[in-house]
This record gives sequence, structure tokens and C-alpha cells, in this order.
Amino acid sequence: MARWLRPLVGALLLLEGAAALSFLHHRYEELVQALFRVQSQCPYVTRIYSIGRSVEGRHLYVLEFSDYPGIHEPLEPEFKYVGNMHGNEVLGRELLLQLSEFLCEEYRRGNERITRLIHDTRIHIMPSMNPDGYEVAAKQGPDSNGYLTGRNNANGVDLNRNFPDLNTLMYYSREISGPNHHIPLPDNWKSQVEPETLAVIQWISNYNFVLSANLHGGAVVANYPYDKSQDQRFRSHRRTVNTPTPDDKLFQKLAKTYSYAHSWMHRGWNCGDYFADGITNGASWYSLSKGMQDFNYLYTNCFEITLELSCNKFPPEEDLERQWMANREALVAFIEEVHQGIKGIVSDENNNGIAGAVISVQGISHDITSGDMGDYFRLLLPGTYTVTASSEGYQPLTVTTTVGPAAPSLVHFQLKQEVVRKAAEHKASGTRMNSKALQKKVVPRATRRGTQR
Repeated sequence: MARWLRPLVGALLLLEGAAALSFLHHRYEELVQALFRVQSQCPYVTRIYSIGRSVEGRHLYVLEFSDYPGIHEPLEPEFKYVGNMHGNEVLGRELLLQLSEFLCEEYRRGNERITRLIHDTRIHIMPSMNPDGYEVAAKQGPDSNGYLTGRNNANGVDLNRNFPDLNTLMYYSREISGPNHHIPLPDNWKSQVEPETLAVIQWISNYNFVLSANLHGGAVVANYPYDKSQDQRFRSHRRTVNTPTPDDKLFQKLAKTYSYAHSWMHRGWNCGDYFADGITNGASWYSLSKGMQDFNYLYTNCFEITLELSCNKFPPEEDLERQWMANREALVAFIEEVHQGIKGIVSDENNNGIAGAVISVQGISHDITSGDMGDYFRLLLPGTYTVTASSEGYQPLTVTTTVGPAAPSLVHFQLKQEVVRKAAEHKASGTRMNSKALQKKVVPRATRRGTQR
């Protein structure tokens, strides 16, 4: 299907019975009420939980959509949206509330696309990562809001410059052929991050997220990793040097999925800037250190992009409906991107899932790992790949598989224990048995001879 037709077809599928939504800015108490209202309307497919609290004690709430809320189902991928990381960039916050209402309403209406999405995906929506900053910005409102007013958290820290800097460690690791994924955190990292950042790091450590987007404002573009340039000479603001990840082509495809499903992002000219196809490599735009999207990619299995959604960081309420219509199909289409590539279960010879098994794709120097149940999800573009699963104590297993353009290919791995280790254990066991046998045969004779003397 032609690229330009896909957003149109998807949008038509969503138009039938579209819910009447309220387009208002929501203060913290109103946001909480909106989330619990959705949960009460769709109690069997939603759950609300908090990942922690902000500096001023506000809960960082997440609304989950799943046919089994609160439960990870094997082979069902985990997806997340995070909004309002910068407190004064508010459109993402309102869009995620609209998306929550929309998913609930369309599920109740029996919309096949939305029903399938909720049944096949565990979706986590955090409308606000920085509720304290939002309250500062909201007090001034859209008309008199300063460009930086409320951007930071209550401690004056920019949360998108507050994650541990794993890029530098990764660039060094690459030079010495070290690990290319799940880069370990510095020993003192907890003392260097804000409560909101700490909560998010613990959150993404506890859930095996596969795909994610964080929603910002101030431009209109889909931004993908790396955000930080490898060349330290280009660390200053607005200096540009393209810094692709090993999954660069995949990230470009993910970004284009959103930009082309968006009403005007893909046109390129927005807010006085031009981005071809409405996408950009982060470092090619400007180098950013300690950002959240790079951290997701380097510390977890999650592929995250950053969505800049509006020229106006705090758009007036009369613009919210237009923005919702522009982003609705894109928000849904991007969630659907989690269902591509390969997935499967890594197990032992007794069919027990192996957690933490490493999944390597030949030619792409970025591995992922299996979750607690042994299931894994590796996003890939269509093509033929050589894939290896390995785990300590087991023989690696390599297969060749073909990925199509639609649903992910199912590729299971059943690993056998290492032959060398088994042989060594057998040899050691045999030695112990021979020793005992010798004692039974030799020692009694010696004892009898000694007795005879």
C-alpha cells in the first residue's frame, strides 16, 4: 500500500463512531480525575498505578490498557507514552488524556482496530512526568507563559538532561569491543538524579518495554537517537553532527510512521525549521547529553523516540481539538509499530523460560535480552536475518529467519546446557565416584592386613 494511503485508511477506521471529547487544559487534580474516570468507564481493560512522586509529592500516574491489566502476558509487547516531561510543554499531556478517553470509548464501541490493539499490546500512558513544573506554567496560562516558565521540575532541573550519561560509556565500550547494550549505571547514579528521573528509571527497569515515545513541544518533528554526538567538540547547543545508532534505518522508519500519519509533520516546514520527511536524528539537530530517549536505548530493550508536537509550547484551548485531530491517527499507528520484527521465547531443554538471554542480530551491533518469562521482542525491518540466542551456561543457538512487513515472525530458541560444562561435571562426578570406590576396595584390605599384624 502506498505510504500516503496508510494514514488515510487508518484514519477512516477511527472515524466511525468517534467519541465526543472535551478539549480543556487539566490541572493536576483534574488530570487525576480524568484518569480515574477512564478507569471507571473501562474497568476490565485498564489499571491506574503510580511509579513514584514528584519533588512536591504529586503522584506520577500511569494508565494501563490491556486485556489482563497488571499482568505481563508472554509474547505480548509492552509499550509506553510519556508526556509533559518539560512542565510548560503541555500539548502531549492533553493528547495523552484524549488518547486514553479515545481508547476506552472505542473499545466500548467495539472498534475492531482498537480492540485488537488493546488485546495484543500492554499499553502504558503517563500524561505527566513533571506535574510540578506544569503547575508553575499553568498559573501563567497560555497567553502570558514564558518560554522557560515551568520547564524544569521543582528543584529547577531539566529532567531531559538528568539521566545518567551512558552515551560516553557506550562510545568507549565500542572502542574496546565491550557491551553494546544494557550499559551498566555508574555507582553513584542515584545521588545525581531527581525524584522524577529516579522513578522513571526504576519503572523502565521493572517493565520490559519494547517501544516508546516521549511527547514535547516547541517544534514539529519526530526526533530519534542518538541525541548526543560522539564527537565531544560538538557538545555545544545547535552544533550538528549526525550520530546514528546501529538501528538507524529502523528508527527512521519509526519516526516516519508518526510523521506521515500526522496531518502536517511530514511536510517538513514547521515553526521556521525544515526537517525532511518531518524527522531528524537528534544529534544532527543539536547535541543533547543525558536525555531520556538515548538512556532507554542504551539501558533497556526499549526503542524510544521524541515527538515535538507544536510550535506553541502551551497552546490555547481553542487549538486543542485541531491538534488532537492532527495527532490521533499518528498516536495509534505508532503503538502498532511495536508489532514488527521477531519475537519468541528462549527456554531450556525442560521448556523453562530463560531470563536475561541475549538476542544478537548479525550486522546490527545492538543486542536485546529476554524478559523474566524468557520472552523477547526484537524490532526489525523486513528482511532476512541471522539471529543468535545465548545465555551463560548454555550453548548458543543461531537461526536464519525472514521478517515480513506485517506481523512479527515467531522465532523460539531452546538452548542446551554447555557440553563442556556437562562433561566437566560428569568427569568431576566420576572422579569422586572412583575415589569412593577405591576407598571401599583398598582401605578395607589395608585395615585387615594391619589387624593381622
